[in-house]
Amino acid sequence: MEKLIETIVGAIQDKKGKNIVSLNLEGFDGAICSHFVVCNADSTAQVAAIADGIEEKVFEALHENPWRVEGKQTGLWVALDYIDVVVHVFQSELRDYYRLEELWADAPMVRYESEE
Repeated sequence: MEKLIETIVGAIQDKKGKNIVSLNLEGFDGAICSHFVVCNADSTAQVAAIADGIEEKVFEALHENPWRVEGKQTGLWVALDYIDVVVHVFQSELRDYYRLEELWADAPMVRYESEE
């Protein structure tokens, strides 16, 4: 799972995603997966590019495709479900609005370098 998260984060960094974090949800009641990776981008085109980049890099490195992808048609919030890891790529204003990390405020969080 660490390799998957590392590959996802690298793909986000390659496409200049911002505010990259992973949340460890193991042991939390109601969690649908063991980790969330969350980032944002300033345009819908960049959101789509990040999501595509994640799919490409993960397949290239690990030969895995997401089980499900939602939101690509609008590019406002794309969710990529890799079963144990769900990736959320937000358009910046939507991330501020939904504040997903605050729903899991007790979860251990790792912040990753990103260009601001």
